[in-house]
Amino acid sequence: MPVEFFISALVTLIVVVDPIGLVPSYVAITHGLPERATRRNVALRATLIAAAILIGSALIGDWLLRVLSIGLPAFRIAGGLLLFSIASEMVFGVRIERQSQQAEQAVEEHVRNIAAFPLAIPLMAGPGAITATILLASREGDSTRPMILLAVIAIVLALCFVVFALAARIAKWLGVIANVVASRLLGVLLAALAVQYVIDGVRTAISG
Repeated sequence: MPVEFFISALVTLIVVVDPIGLVPSYVAITHGLPERATRRNVALRATLIAAAILIGSALIGDWLLRVLSIGLPAFRIAGGLLLFSIASEMVFGVRIERQSQQAEQAVEEHVRNIAAFPLAIPLMAGPGAITATILLASREGDSTRPMILLAVIAIVLALCFVVFALAARIAKWLGVIANVVASRLLGVLLAALAVQYVIDGVRTAISG
């Protein structure tokens, strides 16, 4: 059903991209930029770059797997394991620490285009988001699913832009404790989705 696929894709990408969880990293990366308009421009450019990466993954990811002779069940299992790894990092707090280190590294090294790195890659459109996008695009269904997936990508990244625009307020409102709790809960949900991907891959491989 289109509605079920929309909800599944939306929840998956929101959990993997984690717009709220990116707030501390965005604040650290853009700290010291002279004007609010400059920070907003960085957020817009990062959103567009991440959109190009995820849309490209949705459109040619399945074709690329065929070219590389990688079976869909194998990719589902590998993708599920990768997403489970990300989920475990979220649950145990490792992901937030790593994102903070990447943000600090970007500031220290004075990266010229911080919109591309580390905002768009790997924070927004990282391996987990790319994997999840390809897995969603490879699901069997009617002809409306590709358009639904592209709409979901647009919604999630638009949400990222809005969150970045309101980052300072959100950071003050959430606080450290609320951000940690939200990351843990989302991590558990992502772990369940990852296990389901592995189960689907194993089931397809056995039946095939």
